Amino acid sequence: MKAEYSIKTCQELEKVFKDQKILRPFRVQRYDPGTELTYEIQGVVPAGTARLKLEVEEFVGGGFAGQVYKVRLKDVKSLEGRVEGLHQGHSYAMKIFIPPSGFAKFFRNIIYAAGFQGPFSLQVNPDAVRAGALWQKLIRRGAGVRLGSENAVVDILATFIDPSLGSCGELSEWIDGRLWRLEADDNLDARKKWKPGDPDDELESPEYRAKRTFMRRLVRLLHEMGAVELARQYEWWTCKSQPNVLKRTASDPDPAGGHVAVDFRAGLALHLFLPMSPADFKLILKGISRGSLVQFDRGNRGRLQSFMEAHPEAFAGMHEGFEELTKAEKYYRESLPDIPHHHFKLIFRPRLWSSILKSSIKSWEVRNIVDEDTAIRLPERKFLTVRLYILGLLPFLGNFFRKLRGQKDYRRHYGRMLTSFPYFRRAVKARISESLIRWHRAGRVDEKRTQRLSEHPSRFFSHLPLSILPAKMHRFFSDRRFFLRSLDNIFIRPLRLYFKAEAREKWLQETVSQGEKNGMLTRKEATHINSQIKEPFIQKYLKSLAVHVCTVPVTQIVSVAVALIYVRLHPELSWQQASLHAGIILGLFQVTPVSPGSLVRGLYVTALVLRERNFKDYNIAFFLSFFKYIGYLSFPIQMAYRYPDLARFMAGHWATGAVHVVPVFGERGALLEHAVFDLFYNFPLNIRRRIRKRRELRSALKPRRWHVPLCALGGALLLASEDMIYYNLIGHIPRFGDIWWLALWIPVFAAAATTAWAGGAALSRRIGMGVLCGALIGLLYAASNVLLRYFLMPEGGEILTALQLLDRIAPVALWRIFVFMILALIGTFLTETRPIKAR
Repeated sequence: MKAEYSIKTCQELEKVFKDQKILRPFRVQRYDPGTELTYEIQGVVPAGTARLKLEVEEFVGGGFAGQVYKVRLKDVKSLEGRVEGLHQGHSYAMKIFIPPSGFAKFFRNIIYAAGFQGPFSLQVNPDAVRAGALWQKLIRRGAGVRLGSENAVVDILATFIDPSLGSCGELSEWIDGRLWRLEADDNLDARKKWKPGDPDDELESPEYRAKRTFMRRLVRLLHEMGAVELARQYEWWTCKSQPNVLKRTASDPDPAGGHVAVDFRAGLALHLFLPMSPADFKLILKGISRGSLVQFDRGNRGRLQSFMEAHPEAFAGMHEGFEELTKAEKYYRESLPDIPHHHFKLIFRPRLWSSILKSSIKSWEVRNIVDEDTAIRLPERKFLTVRLYILGLLPFLGNFFRKLRGQKDYRRHYGRMLTSFPYFRRAVKARISESLIRWHRAGRVDEKRTQRLSEHPSRFFSHLPLSILPAKMHRFFSDRRFFLRSLDNIFIRPLRLYFKAEAREKWLQETVSQGEKNGMLTRKEATHINSQIKEPFIQKYLKSLAVHVCTVPVTQIVSVAVALIYVRLHPELSWQQASLHAGIILGLFQVTPVSPGSLVRGLYVTALVLRERNFKDYNIAFFLSFFKYIGYLSFPIQMAYRYPDLARFMAGHWATGAVHVVPVFGERGALLEHAVFDLFYNFPLNIRRRIRKRRELRSALKPRRWHVPLCALGGALLLASEDMIYYNLIGHIPRFGDIWWLALWIPVFAAAATTAWAGGAALSRRIGMGVLCGALIGLLYAASNVLLRYFLMPEGGEILTALQLLDRIAPVALWRIFVFMILALIGTFLTETRPIKAR
């Protein structure tokens, strides 16, 4: 979620910067809504030029490739030739190829420089941007041939240079669209077997399948047209390509229509030894077969030309664009050292280095590393150009030294800082204003604190150590009101939601409103949910959700307490040993399927069932609430059939909320978000479907119970055999700790056999039989282990009575019965919920 901030405060801080009258320009990170921009643009096909006046309507977001805005065209003035597709008053998508995040920019540039030995071309090289735009324009025509409509690819209209941000950019049509909707699907088994092109009879998740089919067809088209490296933007198993395809809202409610590819600009280069997703392994091997060790946006123009010649009507009027693409590609590819592709040409073709240096001058001018006068003089001063090129090889400081040499204003600025203390103070205050704008946009400081820090610059430096932390942590430790509000949300708000119906209704309305804004709900669904808020079952489920939220810290509190008690009871441990043991305890609490918090949830649901004498309305929540993580979604899943819209939304809201903090793969609309929704919402529904289907298959069978003691006896005999084999090999009867890694499997498989051979017995009886089998195995194994040790390893010839033997067996049996019952329950659950093979 984007942080809320005050545009007015940012404008005031920018004014503070200008009031300092320092010699260097203001560093723009990104634009705020309402900002007016003027560009000289060049159309794609035809390649006319014009001057545009744009107003930023919305900052859409940013990634490694750059930052995206929704802008409105306020004025257009033709300069030379004709530019198609631009209409005054209409909205467009503007992408500028510089990330708003400093870390994203640094990481992207490092990855790109490692592959091509130069700066990120889409940011600094107009020829690279032109080549990409022309490829996209031609692919759009190809979509009309293979995908049924050119509208399947977003129309790119113009390219330009942004001097304030120091980057190239492009202007495209604005798509009123959304990401895919998270769909309820209780037949994941069938969807898992389905592949694009297979018949989809009786399958659910229509939007998921339609999007996957569209992306598969688009990838085939891109390969057919020669855009093999651009196809990576739409490879399904990169796991982050799904947001690159939107669904036009006008196409609703048809799940298969309205898909449009909107992003053909990669952010990260693909290296031979640096795969970043499952699909990258396949792409790397294909790249090697083409002789491409580093992949980004290289295409095959020969294949493109063949495709165009095969479909002349579709590409009418595009030959001029193809000719420009050929020239732009040549200049673009010769602008970088690109050792993986140029090889020995760098040694035997001096003209290639001339092209590289010429392009470097242009890139320095675009990035504002050199001013216009220096850029004009550099082509005639080869030695200075080479010096600046070599200076850039210095890590971190290279561009700083380039600016000192290439920007007159920067030389004067730093000179004044060293010779004038008043100017130094003004420069520091100006720099603080720039930093505060970034902090305020990121949510590190609120509006009032931003103003106070601007008025008292000395306080700013106390925040610097916290600036390395994530934004919310920075604010948590520096803002008292935010600190108290956060504690209230964690500890007090769940209690307020439990006891006050008004608070519950307000919370749900706010959550639904946010879900509608994010595209998780349609207006109709949101209205329908809001109309159901006062229904008794909704209120009951909301109270239960509040209880579930209250149980979130229980496991953490118990785990920390247990770790502290353990360390306190073992003073002989060193500090390192105590830390290790405490860490193991904390880790075990996180991975156990049942935790203290989940037990509290389960007991609460059990109390509801007993108090209301109503198992039907809690039949799913009763079982799921005892399990960790998935238990938080037990009530949304319980609502699936009574309130399907609300259940789907609540599960999506809870399950995917934490996913969005995952870098790159956690993006909204990416495959990880859908996978988590499937895991926490659809998978339990899928399990219920399996159980229902298994009940139907077993209904014709007679119940069977006599096999329970046989399975238990068989399991006990296997464990006793393990003891004897161990005795013959090692020389003594093993304790459980010696063979636990093998012994634990016996009750699991024995219980699985018990429930599988139970015939037509009811599910509850089959579970009971499996657990009973585990308990019997634990009892018999404890007895056999103690007896074997007594008879084969007598201690001093002592003869024990039956009561003494029972006294030895009892404590061993108790804990083994408990452990084996849990293992048997797991084996029974896995058997009852496993996929059903088609017959």
